[in-house]
Amino acid sequence: MDIRQEMEELRELIKYHNDRYYNQDDPEISDYEYDKLSQRLRTLERDYPELDSPDSPTKNIGGKAKREAGVLVRHNVPMLSLQDVFNKEEVLSFVEKILSYRRDTVFCVERKIDGLSVALRYTDGELTTGITRGDGVSYGEDVTDNIKVIKDVKHNLKDNVPYIEIRGEIYMKTEDFEEVNNKLELAGKKLFANPRNCAAGTLRQLDSSIVKERKLSLFAFNVQDTEGIRFASHSESLEWIKKQGIKVIEGYRLCRTAEEVWDAITEIGENRGELSYDIDGAVVKVDDLAFREQLGATSKVPRWAVAYKYPPEEKETIVKEIRLSVGRTGRITPTAIFEPIRLCGTNVERATLHNQDRIDELDVRIGDTIVVRKAGEIIPEVLSVIKDKRPEGTVPYEISNVCPSCGSKAVRDDNTADIKCTNINCPAQLIQHIINFVSRNAMDVKGFGEAYIDALTREGYLKNIADIYYLKDHRDELIEKGLIGKEKNTDKLLNAIEESKKNDIDRLITGFGIKNIGKQAATGLSKHFKSISELQNASYDELITINDVGDISARAIVDFFSNENNKEILERLDGAGVNFNSLQNTSLVDNRLEGLTFVITGTLPTMGRSDMEKLIKDHGGKVSGSVSKKTSFLIAGDNPGSKLTKANELGVEVLTEEEILERIRK
Repeated sequence: MDIRQEMEELRELIKYHNDRYYNQDDPEISDYEYDKLSQRLRTLERDYPELDSPDSPTKNIGGKAKREAGVLVRHNVPMLSLQDVFNKEEVLSFVEKILSYRRDTVFCVERKIDGLSVALRYTDGELTTGITRGDGVSYGEDVTDNIKVIKDVKHNLKDNVPYIEIRGEIYMKTEDFEEVNNKLELAGKKLFANPRNCAAGTLRQLDSSIVKERKLSLFAFNVQDTEGIRFASHSESLEWIKKQGIKVIEGYRLCRTAEEVWDAITEIGENRGELSYDIDGAVVKVDDLAFREQLGATSKVPRWAVAYKYPPEEKETIVKEIRLSVGRTGRITPTAIFEPIRLCGTNVERATLHNQDRIDELDVRIGDTIVVRKAGEIIPEVLSVIKDKRPEGTVPYEISNVCPSCGSKAVRDDNTADIKCTNINCPAQLIQHIINFVSRNAMDVKGFGEAYIDALTREGYLKNIADIYYLKDHRDELIEKGLIGKEKNTDKLLNAIEESKKNDIDRLITGFGIKNIGKQAATGLSKHFKSISELQNASYDELITINDVGDISARAIVDFFSNENNKEILERLDGAGVNFNSLQNTSLVDNRLEGLTFVITGTLPTMGRSDMEKLIKDHGGKVSGSVSKKTSFLIAGDNPGSKLTKANELGVEVLTEEEILERIRK
């Protein structure tokens, strides 16, 4: 490949990865791999200036302002990125160059938080606007409403200055990131790759309540612009910000020599494994603000700062075993257990292997010597296998088709790399199974939250879904132990459980958690069969003829009702008085809405959502939970949220409650 072609391919590749990182919040490669591509392109552009291009990604900030994320706001001061350096020599070269201009220069060395950069504008001491970096030069996205629900963001400063713009980094603590991914996994949704992606995706949410729930954090690290107040140095501005009650970047250090700067970088690197959040380097800045002005900036980076990127720390170790665990959704996850090593300041002795595909890709075996590093400085990952050191007699590792928790059959999910236990009564899945059973779409047991479920399963009161209806037999014990609260709270939950016995069987079928049988399919089954007993005795051939029941669903239903454990649970549910007979009126009022799919969002003026669903179904229509190209109409009430935005994007017609009633009356 000639030089020109290599440079063109590098530019296109880097632009692609910039878009994945900045605009889609879904990078495909690590920061280290991206940095290597950028370094190579910068080297070629330096060595072959005749082939340089003004459109090169090395000369432009990677992101762009996205109109769908919010109103675009013009930057008063550019939010530039920093020049990256990767070794001690480059750091010392930068420091010595600055010192050659002014020998008494003081440098501030800070942690570089791996998050999303924002600017906070305060007018007369009050927060007025929060902006993302966007394209970094012209426009950013207005995310004020989301910024205001972040706990670390102060709505009012203690000092009532006319105007100040503070730059900070929105990030996620490791524990908060894990909590978000746990909830996404339980909901069967795609997980975030790392805390930075999660923070960026969350800040661009249209619903501020999601932002608040995900517990984003903020560190301030620079003053961008001021009126009515002046600072002589960067460190002075940080101390002023701190006095306003805003968190500033932790552990910054002032240095006067190149060696002091390197020592500070080294110290940050040695301690990064003990932090509760990710960092992706250390920043070296000129402290004197007037001197910064003199040094100025290029179109992309300031000349008064650099960002040092730590190389990924990698070490060899030996795999002692591959241990399987079962998650709350039944997914079986393999974990490599290896001889302990120390990475980024912490002891590490295990790393997830994710799934069978990853095991096969690495060809990792018990007894192998592997290379382990910390991805994003936090999460250990197996990077490679050193096959030259492989002992004789090792065999490829395959995840068994037997669940390690309950011994039931485990199968690979269609179109995914996940292997899951097929037993919905598996102890490892019990909490999630019960959460689904009592949820609003299923038996709708009001007030039966995850904390109660967790406590009751831990204490042995819940071993399957049928046990829910026998909790009343332990009322006095539950009150004494306080597992649900005091007497009033315990009785309230027990009464809600009793009330749920009256539900129609579509809710019970949904609660069973049969694969591919959601609310809509359960409703169809409850119309076709008069009772759970009829459904239990239905054949595959009969099931396959029902709307919303395909081949996989029909087989799953047959398998569910032929399982001996499930038969026992059904007997106990029946014995507890749970309704097993369909209450559905199988004859439609009419079919004027046949072939139409509706989505309901917001608070309707006079009708509850379930009443509107019933009305639509009684007239032959279908109700879906999410807007898509197949949606015929969105019925919107007050506070419609993101579904209305999605409907407008897809050109889906939006109706009010009155308008849908008029259509039905015609």
